[in-house]
Amino acid sequence: MVNETRFEFAHLIEQSSKLRLWARSRLWAQVLIAMVIGVGTGALLGPAAGLVPPSTAGIIGDWLALPGQLFLGLIAIVLVPLVFSSIVSGLAGVASNQAMRKLGTRLGLFIVSTTFVAAWIGISLAQLFEPGMDLELPIEKLPPPAGAAQSFDLARLPDLVAGVLPTNPAASVIQGDLLAIVILAVLTGVAATQIRKEKAAPLLALLDSLMSISMTVVKWAMLLSPLAVFGLMAQLMIQIGLESLFGLLNYVGTVLLGLAFLFVIYALFLKLIGGLGFRSFIKAAGPNLLLAFSTSSSSAVMPSTIQTARKLKVPDEVASLVIPLGATMNMAGTALYQSVAILFLAQISGVDLSVPETLLLVGTLVASSIGAPGTPGVSIAILASVATGFGIPATGLVIILGVDRLLDMSRTVVNVTGDITAAVIMKNTLKEK
Repeated sequence: MVNETRFEFAHLIEQSSKLRLWARSRLWAQVLIAMVIGVGTGALLGPAAGLVPPSTAGIIGDWLALPGQLFLGLIAIVLVPLVFSSIVSGLAGVASNQAMRKLGTRLGLFIVSTTFVAAWIGISLAQLFEPGMDLELPIEKLPPPAGAAQSFDLARLPDLVAGVLPTNPAASVIQGDLLAIVILAVLTGVAATQIRKEKAAPLLALLDSLMSISMTVVKWAMLLSPLAVFGLMAQLMIQIGLESLFGLLNYVGTVLLGLAFLFVIYALFLKLIGGLGFRSFIKAAGPNLLLAFSTSSSSAVMPSTIQTARKLKVPDEVASLVIPLGATMNMAGTALYQSVAILFLAQISGVDLSVPETLLLVGTLVASSIGAPGTPGVSIAILASVATGFGIPATGLVIILGVDRLLDMSRTVVNVTGDITAAVIMKNTLKEK
């Protein structure tokens, strides 16, 4: 009996050692475990449990989230040089102008079409389930702004186009204007292909070194990722609590259902066009998607997304181009979320949108989503602006702020999936003749 007990104890120790080794060797397992523990810790410290005063819980949440803030800070430090060097090097490595135009055209069509489809999915689901009808509030209606119908006036188009150009690159870097940085990088990369190779060689060598240094910093940041996920999830649950999710269950469910539809569309693209099975995709991209979920920022996980694309056999020159551009412009998940949210706000405010207004709304959401910064919470600011433009009171935003972080995390996963899907679909573009 004693020998059997010793054997069972030794077997238990052996299995525990194997489990620890398995967890240490797989980043996605560490992140997933940290996420579960973070949710549990946050729920215990949240307002529903009542174990600690809210002020104390807030302080604890701030300390728990410190590794997450350090992680995001390290990524932010190298984000601008990494984006710039990746795009310029990728463009300079393109074999011909024809291949460059082909890649740009296909990527543009992919982004616009998927964003348009995502906005329509969101509007259709919001009209079908009407998540805001049971929450109608006494919010005073706003008259449609006088300039709403002229928001896309052709007379303003030249100013809008000229305003996209980064006339002050230094200010764009300081302000973190990723769209301006991307445009500057594209201009630099295209110009580098139009001069003699020996002239461009010093710049490209410098950018290659800059990219390598940036990726080294990213590897350091990734060491913090399990702690970052734990802290950010714990802080989130301390702030919103589980009860906030149940109060807006219909709204949250509508958004998540739409995002699930969009995720399935991307999975079909990967299978039918990219020849990549779902299991292979999840195996390669799973850790990156978990990280995207916890950070709510497609920009923050962009270096990891590039590495994921390389695991899926996407050539470096394609991954270095498509992923940074996608992290800046490919925001179909955000468009879907905004379409549901703005109709939800209209429903709780008693505002009826006509068919022409709905069509204009789709165009507005597509335009506002493309180029939106891939950082947490930015969609709320865009949503407020679009809602006001259609005479929908933005005061209803306070209702959805409690669950916005959770939905932000979910749509970031879909946005990053879209970036990877675009890279896989485009991976053979430069090889085509």
